[in-house]
Amino acid sequence: MDFKNLTVLGSGSWGTALAQAFASRFENIFIWGRNQQIIDEINKNHSNTKYLPAVALKENIQGTTDLKFAFDKGDIVIVAIPTQFIRQTLERIDYTVDKPVISASKGIEIESLKLISDVIAETIKINKKLVFALSGPSFAKEVAAGLPTAVTLAGDLEIGEKLQSILNTENFRLYLNEDIIGVQIGGAVKNVIAIATGASDGLGLGNNARAGLITRGLYEMTKVAKVFGGKPETLYGLSGMGDLVLTATGDLSRNRTFGKLLGKGLSVEKALQEVGQVVEGIKTVKALKKIMEKENIELPISDVVYRVIYENLSPIEAVKILMNRQPKKEEL
Repeated sequence: MDFKNLTVLGSGSWGTALAQAFASRFENIFIWGRNQQIIDEINKNHSNTKYLPAVALKENIQGTTDLKFAFDKGDIVIVAIPTQFIRQTLERIDYTVDKPVISASKGIEIESLKLISDVIAETIKINKKLVFALSGPSFAKEVAAGLPTAVTLAGDLEIGEKLQSILNTENFRLYLNEDIIGVQIGGAVKNVIAIATGASDGLGLGNNARAGLITRGLYEMTKVAKVFGGKPETLYGLSGMGDLVLTATGDLSRNRTFGKLLGKGLSVEKALQEVGQVVEGIKTVKALKKIMEKENIELPISDVVYRVIYENLSPIEAVKILMNRQPKKEEL
């Protein structure tokens, strides 16, 4: 495979940051987005001030609103658009795809309860060996600034090694993992746990509470991974524990910020407005609620996050529910 051009679907902070991170490794980077104003700014000013202010984009990055043009141009395609819009976007690609497609989005499709790799494989005509997932502790702002970042690339190892060699940069390091299921579960569920830790911090409950939520949240992530057929041990790596710690404690986290605002007393609507960007955990927790009911499993933290967002449970009542659960043996 000859990798000269890279296409990134998604002109938000994450998609733009990935384009910037990989710009040194390709002749051309194409960013696809629906917002004409953002695309025009990328092309005219080499910037995306709405999502990554103060970042000067590399000269070989160009934007387009033409999905098929962007998809055709890339020798590798990275999907970095909100999870719930991926299917309807990729349905417009009505031909056989013979190139790697990497999901960098994090979530579970609510209607089907499918992972993004499965949505990609279902929606476009592609060999499953060409579908990958990229996940790990990686704030867009820091990636775009060229700060050191390590993530996981999950999928077929033979093709993955070729992708690893081209995508690795001085500041962006990829580790390979075959467990594409576990890697995606980590990236999805950690957003819900980050909302919980944010709410805890917003309530002023301290470091002990935050550490407890992170640790028990990791256990919930492993339970969901098992349901989907992933390996629990995958969640102890970059795409699980690494991403969870970052998102649950870092102030650049949209999910944590959203939760923190809820803890401080803002409504869901006002907190969302304050964040000003997509908060994936809001959608993911709806999928987790359906999984709890379908599989008859307990995910106590995810359950109270769902009730806070969709059933008007107050964050302080959510804490009482968690702390007053029946005492039990610690399971790992």
